[in-house]
Amino acid sequence: MGDVYIVEACRSPIGKRGKGLAGLKPADLLGAVQKGALDRSGVNPEKVDQVIGGCVSQVGEQAFNIARVAWLSQGLPLEVAATTVDSQCGSSQQATTMGASMIAAGVEEVVMSCGVEMMSRVPLGSNVKDGSPMGESYTKHYQPTSQFKGASMIAEEYQITRKETDAFGLASQQKAATAWEENRFEREIVPIEAPVMDKEFKPTGKTQVISKDEGMRATSAESLAALNLVPGQDIHTAGTSSQISDGAACVIMASEKAVKEQGLKPRAKIVATTLVGVDPVTMLKGPIPATRKVLDRAGLTLEDIDIFEVNEAFASVVLAWEKDLGIDPAKTNVNGGAIALGHPTGSTGARLITTALHELERTGGKYALIAMCCGGGLGTGTIIERLDG
Repeated sequence: MGDVYIVEACRSPIGKRGKGLAGLKPADLLGAVQKGALDRSGVNPEKVDQVIGGCVSQVGEQAFNIARVAWLSQGLPLEVAATTVDSQCGSSQQATTMGASMIAAGVEEVVMSCGVEMMSRVPLGSNVKDGSPMGESYTKHYQPTSQFKGASMIAEEYQITRKETDAFGLASQQKAATAWEENRFEREIVPIEAPVMDKEFKPTGKTQVISKDEGMRATSAESLAALNLVPGQDIHTAGTSSQISDGAACVIMASEKAVKEQGLKPRAKIVATTLVGVDPVTMLKGPIPATRKVLDRAGLTLEDIDIFEVNEAFASVVLAWEKDLGIDPAKTNVNGGAIALGHPTGSTGARLITTALHELERTGGKYALIAMCCGGGLGTGTIIERLDG
């Protein structure tokens, strides 16, 4: 199996629901990030073999193979094929796994993985609003439940308290604020030109450039403690749950042959990837076995990892992962996570890989591990290794 190199990783700012990015169609946002990644990498678009995109709610404006629509919307070569996948919140991380596997197997030389979710325009669950896909055959084995309930069940199992989740939510906001104050995110952001919308959500004819994440908010322990629980929750509030957001992200991978022939700069190597299944009722414990499995595949230990990026779907998900594996919290989500920044579901996997790469480069670390929980009982895992030079 051949080596797989990351030659570029970037993302849009993460837009708050109904705010700066909400006037864009999903294909236009994703296409702008795809084009931005190509421009930054120096990859000739004609040399991209395939595009694999992640998207959760593949309906309406996000239907019809959104990865392909986005690519064509930028006037990029029509000969380049694209596929859109759904592994729930881990969709774009699984897209990266699929692209890396193609390169490692010698099937392709250059693959772009990416993801998008415009939750302002296509609310989560829009593709199942006419009825659940779970029929009687499914319910003979599992009782359908919600991610909110799953997060509460995890908190109960690991004896995680409201005080702990509030402290985690506060830390996420503080770390994200520090990251922006120190311009840690600036290098990974593709500024996006978006329409300005009026109060009735109609275009004003004006545009604005969005270049900063919009989800951060002034937070204190006292304000978090005063928040009401999310409906259906026993422990989490809006301050300890991921935000509904808009965003897109992109990773370009290449083989050793392509790197040499096209004069590309390899910035990191994909060491190992995985996708695991877990109980679909508790549903959100996937990062725990995914971390174990991807470390085993890589021949590494927890002590080898410099940076962990684990999606903050809910505070209890990351806290349970830390408790179960004995993770040092100082290495986890050092620039904040989805609680502060937002969670545009289909794009978050690629966003986490992007942030992990840039943080390794900023700090000089060697290894980063990225993991996510996913609806329906899945867990994603990826380890990347920063390359010198």
